[in-house]
Amino acid sequence: MENVSGYLDRFSELTGKICSWFVAIMVLITCLVVVMRYGLDMGSVFLQDVVLYLHGSLFLLGAAFALKRGAHVRVDIFYRNFSESKKALVDLLGNIIFLQPVCWTILLYSWGYVEFSWRIMEVSPEPDGLPFVYIQKSLLIAVAALLSLQSLSEILKSYLVIKHHG
Repeated sequence: MENVSGYLDRFSELTGKICSWFVAIMVLITCLVVVMRYGLDMGSVFLQDVVLYLHGSLFLLGAAFALKRGAHVRVDIFYRNFSESKKALVDLLGNIIFLQPVCWTILLYSWGYVEFSWRIMEVSPEPDGLPFVYIQKSLLIAVAALLSLQSLSEILKSYLVIKHHG
């Protein structure tokens, strides 16, 4: 179980580190868009779409990384005072009862939406926009899969902590 969890954690770390570069690229492109608009009186729908795509990709592909790092929002009025085994139990139940069902619901409900987008090879409604809307929509499936896998890793780690302390 530790090997599976470790592999899933490393995969989430790699995904998160790749996504971290999206921030730098977004900043550079946004600066370019501002210079073009206000300095050269030119606009670029294409570059603005690139920033939007990167922004969406950052959040959707980085969700599992955030879960792995414990960077998600947590109301921990009681949690912070719990023992390690109680924290592990809360994490275990939270992942099984809440996160896994949400991931599977996102996957099931977005499947047809994404499939239709691929079938018509959906493009941006803007004349100069990016033609890869179907790829961007596929990130809905990716977030569900990646988050579900990282949740599985968290379930395994919580189980091991409970087993070790119990």
